[in-house]
This record gives sequence, structure tokens and C-alpha cells, in this order.
Amino acid sequence: MYRILKAEKLAEKIVLMDVEAPRVAKACQPGEFVIVKMDEKGERIPLTICDFDRKAGTVTIVFQAVGASTQKMATLKAGDGFLDFVGPLGQPSEFVKENLEELKGRKYLFVAGGVGTAPVYPQVKWMREHGIEADVVVGAKTKGLLILEEEMKAVAGNLYITTDDGSYGRKGMVTEVIRELVAGQGKHYDVCVAIGPMIMMKFVCLLTKELNLPTIVSMNPIMVDGTGMCGACRLSVGGQVKFACVDGPEFDGHLVDFDQAMKRQQIYKTEEGRALLRMQEGDTHHGGCGNCG
Repeated sequence: MYRILKAEKLAEKIVLMDVEAPRVAKACQPGEFVIVKMDEKGERIPLTICDFDRKAGTVTIVFQAVGASTQKMATLKAGDGFLDFVGPLGQPSEFVKENLEELKGRKYLFVAGGVGTAPVYPQVKWMREHGIEADVVVGAKTKGLLILEEEMKAVAGNLYITTDDGSYGRKGMVTEVIRELVAGQGKHYDVCVAIGPMIMMKFVCLLTKELNLPTIVSMNPIMVDGTGMCGACRLSVGGQVKFACVDGPEFDGHLVDFDQAMKRQQIYKTEEGRALLRMQEGDTHHGGCGNCG
């Protein structure tokens, strides 16, 4: 069992957990994810890593209780545990593998929407730990759904908060803040990293393409199985078939076909839809191997 050391409600239906998983904590990097399973009959749930402490041997996850499995998971408390806690999986953020001196010469803008704040945090924290200052835009529907504000303040160069209803920070969408920073204030950024709901990432990419700002997105919202076998996270990136769980979850946002991905996500929710996708996509449906049942 992987013991839960801390379980904290961050906002309505959003929960943070610190899990004792020394081997995962020792190896994980920003951008990667884990798969958790509560018991023998439990669903496999892929979750991006929010934080990790190699010395303490802990990994922090943040999730939103939206389905039966995550709602059940939200009832777990400190002292309980997961049967399985597998990871790290996926590919780490590209900057982890790049030359540090070159990174220091770039200006990063991170954009987080809703629960997407959780996977953005370890990336900005990594930047701060390596002497790189990054600006961060965090968006939420309302003040009550804003998470990790103090943690983000501690690692961001400049933090800009916006809410759809204007209940906290600026009123409006994250795209309005991006446009104001770049076009209004004349700030220069070399790279934008956007993580959040699919529709948010789509419109961020439409804007950053207009602004000629290279943008990385995380396609973790469409992952289901996390191994490339279920076919759920199949998407088109620059006309090529990719799978978020094995090839990503991070991709060049200007090359991702968001409309196709969102439409496919809706179809995949029904058994009839899954059967249709298997028929249409053939051998490329399951991770591209054609042998995954």
C-alpha cells in the first residue's frame, strides 16, 4: 500500500494528497504523471504530478472529483492508502533536458486554468530552483475554485490572477491577460506553457500563434488508461498520430488539432462511440501497434 500522509480539500471537489512513494519521488520530473488505483476493483486513474519531495519520499497529487472513482477517492484521508501508485510515466517537460545556460536566456510565460494549476506549479518551481524567473497567469471560474495561490506566489516572478466572474483578481479570461502583457505592455516571452481545460488551451494557442509566441500544452485531460492501450488519448499533432500518455503529455500547441481531439473525446465516452473509433482508426487506435485487443 502507498500511504496517504496528507489529504486536504483545496476547493469545491478539488483535493490535494501527499502520498508516500519513495521510488516514484526519486525518479519523477516536472511534466510527468502517475497512475493510481485504490483497490483490486478500482479504476486506473492517471494524474499529473503536482509536487515531489525526494528526501521525504513523497509525491503530491491534485485531482477534481468528477466521476464515481474520483469522488470515492476524495473520501480517502491521511492514514488510508492506494493499492497501486505507478510512475513516473510520460515524458518530462522539454526544458528539464535542455542546457541550463540557454534556458536562463529565455523568458517563460506559464498559463494555468482551473486544476491545470497543479501541473504548472512543479514546472515553475523547477524554474525558480534553477535560477530562472517565470511569469504565471492563473485563471479560475470564480475565487472559490482558485487553488495553490500562495504556493505559486512563492515561485513565480510575476503572478497574474483572473476569474471569469471577477470575484478575485482581474475579470475575464486568461487570453485577455496574455494579450495585455504582450500587446499592451510590450512584454517579451520566448515560450508559453499552457495547461488547463481543452477549450482554454485551444484559445490560448490561437492567440499565441497570432502573437508569434511558441506554446507548449499538456494533453493530460484526455488520458484514460495512461499506457497507450485504450486509444482514448489519440490525437493529431502536425498531421501525425500521437498518444498523450506515451508520446506526451506535452506537445507543440500550435500543431495540436484541438477540434478533432475534443470531438473525439466526446465520442469516446460511449461504448458505441468507442466501437466506431476502433473501426475507423484500425491499427492506429491502440497505441499504433495493432495488437492491443
